[in-house]
Amino acid sequence: MAETAAPRVPLASVTPAIALGPLDGRYRGATAPLVDYLSEAALNRDRTHVEVEWLIHLTSNAVLPGTSPLSDKQQAQLREIVTGFDGTSITELAEIEQVTVHDVKAVEYYIGRRLAAIGIEDLTALVHFGCTSEDVNNLSYALGVKGAVENVWLPAAHDLVDRITVMAEETRSVPMLSRTHGQPATPTTLGKELAVTAHRLTRQLRRIEKTEYLGKINGATGTYAAHYASVPGADWQQVARSFVEGLGLAWNPLTTQIESHDWQAELYADVARFNRILHNFCTDVWSYISIGYFKQIPVAGATGSSTMPHKVNPIRFENAEANLEISNGLLDTLASTLVTSRWQRDLTDSSSQRNIGVAFGHSVLAISNVVKGLERLDVADDVLAADLDTNWEVLGEAIQMVMRAEAIAGAPGLENPYERLKDLTRGQRVDAERMREFVSGLGLPADAEARLLALTPGKYIGIADALVDHVTE
Repeated sequence: MAETAAPRVPLASVTPAIALGPLDGRYRGATAPLVDYLSEAALNRDRTHVEVEWLIHLTSNAVLPGTSPLSDKQQAQLREIVTGFDGTSITELAEIEQVTVHDVKAVEYYIGRRLAAIGIEDLTALVHFGCTSEDVNNLSYALGVKGAVENVWLPAAHDLVDRITVMAEETRSVPMLSRTHGQPATPTTLGKELAVTAHRLTRQLRRIEKTEYLGKINGATGTYAAHYASVPGADWQQVARSFVEGLGLAWNPLTTQIESHDWQAELYADVARFNRILHNFCTDVWSYISIGYFKQIPVAGATGSSTMPHKVNPIRFENAEANLEISNGLLDTLASTLVTSRWQRDLTDSSSQRNIGVAFGHSVLAISNVVKGLERLDVADDVLAADLDTNWEVLGEAIQMVMRAEAIAGAPGLENPYERLKDLTRGQRVDAERMREFVSGLGLPADAEARLLALTPGKYIGIADALVDHVTE
């Protein structure tokens, strides 16, 4: 009879808590800055911020009869509820929510508990005045996403693109054999190819930097019904607009109960596109490493393989690929889910938006890994040069184009240039001697023949090095 296994310690009870997901566990160091914007705690702090500012806004503008502006000290004390938001606050809110079973109502009560100490207990009814939960939530999410993008994601992305741009400038004149369809093709330079990626990523960053973060505060179904029922003399649209814009957001004047989230879908599509371009870059760099164009600088003490001691694996780029795919899976789902809502409101967006931090976390982690991977790369100039020197057939393009140009100019005997070069080079390796012998037998004008005889695969790069300048425009 088999022995009964000894009971295991439940890891969920271990302090500090064991993370279920890698972003809060193994990769916490790379993603920690996002916690201040996209965690549950950050959401509650932003909710508190919105509620506090709404109270100040209503009193400062004497929107309701019987109210007057708070003193500077009282406003400062209210704002200290937000600036002093800490672990104790998180615990207290959780305890309140256990009773309310409603997260936004818990925030309302949390603030209400503190008004007596400020001397404004009589304004308790003004907390959350005229608001539905989504009024607070949509503004809080907008503030959190805006903060995360502008203060964490964009700086990380810009740093990565800057590094790729520097590499492009440093290698702008390093010749490299192109491979279209995986086959040897017209040479380029390593720097020009890096510049293509930097240019593509930069375009996406410019789109993301122009993101319009929308918000609304117009009641249960977006009609200001409760507002006008209670205070019919106020210009509630202007009150709402000035409040939303005062938070640093753009006002959405026309919504159902929810802000429609279209701006989120637009942003996530742009970030996902950035991720996809970066994913393409990772697979290209991985491939260049595999054919020896890049050498990887070993990390002292690191192990590449548990059994093959010679290996230095491109793990940073592989890790980035996986995390970019996970990020995009979430971003794509968010973008498609958030733009739909049954009639005036359903809660699918509420559950979906709790994963915004996870989506950005995997993207930030990927960017971090690409940066670390690039730091350990060294260009193998000798391998690049050797590859070019064994593929002289790529000059077939240049020769047949010169033949075409000279034939148009009146030179005789240069018929069927493409076909003649195709017979010479297609599916065959042609060395320098054979190529020059072919050129010498064409009967080209002297200057054209000399130009082709001086050409090598490494020199057949057009203006690739100069094109790198476009990436910094």
